[in-house]
Amino acid sequence: MTEGSSDLFAVAQRLQQQGQPYALVSVVRTEAPASARPGDKALVTAQGIVHGWIGGGCAQPAVLHTVRQALEDGCARLIRISPASADAPRDPQALLGDALEFGMSCHSGGVLELFIDPILPPTRLIVIGDSPVAVAIAGLAPRVGLPVTVIARGADAGRFADASQVIDTDDAAAVAAQVAPGCLVVVATQGRRDLQGLRVALMLKALKVWLVASARKAQVLRELLIAAQHDPDAVNAIVAPAGQPIGARTPEEIALSVLASVVAVRRAAHGAAAAHGAADAHGGADVHGGADVHGAADMHGAAAAHGAAATHGAAAADVVAEAAGRTPTATKAIERKVAAPVGLDDTASGGAAPKCCGD
Repeated sequence: MTEGSSDLFAVAQRLQQQGQPYALVSVVRTEAPASARPGDKALVTAQGIVHGWIGGGCAQPAVLHTVRQALEDGCARLIRISPASADAPRDPQALLGDALEFGMSCHSGGVLELFIDPILPPTRLIVIGDSPVAVAIAGLAPRVGLPVTVIARGADAGRFADASQVIDTDDAAAVAAQVAPGCLVVVATQGRRDLQGLRVALMLKALKVWLVASARKAQVLRELLIAAQHDPDAVNAIVAPAGQPIGARTPEEIALSVLASVVAVRRAAHGAAAAHGAADAHGGADVHGGADVHGAADMHGAAAAHGAAATHGAAAADVVAEAAGRTPTATKAIERKVAAPVGLDDTASGGAAPKCCGD
């Protein structure tokens, strides 16, 4: 262990606890004159060097440029910084073997090879609601590498023992102060403050939002959100019914189904970034193309697992009650939609699900 390594590791731990993405930059090889030595290390964020030493100012522009790229796509890089020959000027960022080659910006000369390893915080999953399905998702998600934050008014932290954070309010302002944007969100309120849960999800500017509900109930909620001036594109991007088509019925099975979709999106996003927009080598076409694996049309019964026991009329009545006094025009429109109650055929397959799995 080199001198100062313990301090570097302590700073790295602090950055990870703060959820701050950074890169560990290590000097691999040098040719004199160079102020850095092999084994020198630094922690570098998108803003600059936080701690450590990898040489003087000559190397820093190339390092910072490459660190920003690595933090964007999650891929490690080897770079070489060396003076360009006067009779053979080099592209300022050329690929030489396995290394990206950069021209030295200083006249002092020397060669510096560095390995840049991005350290990204794990994708956080936000679970909104305290239904049986919410409890099951919060228990299973950490086992597939997803730290969980639970948001529910009056939430009992004891029911969510595996969650790393439990926020016992769904007030948007209070949540915004505690949750960073850019997460994945599952709304599993299932009839208890559905509309407010979706408002919070939209406020978080999530990478993706899933709603555990039937397709017809989800449409009612979408229309009400749009009438309340929420961004139509963001509202229409809400995935409902949530989950992969595995015929899930119990809360635990539904949690497994939903997390399969969440993992697919997480992996597809990382793969697409790493390939700079190319198809994910692990099956991105299945995630992005054709029949949407997260959509309602091909759920083959997953919608039934998410709420057939409650009638459409009763579920929509909850929505109208929640919206009362906020958007009169939208409320009247929803009231007209639910004037004629709909029974168990409010699902993709028409099969009934256990009551605990309802909307």
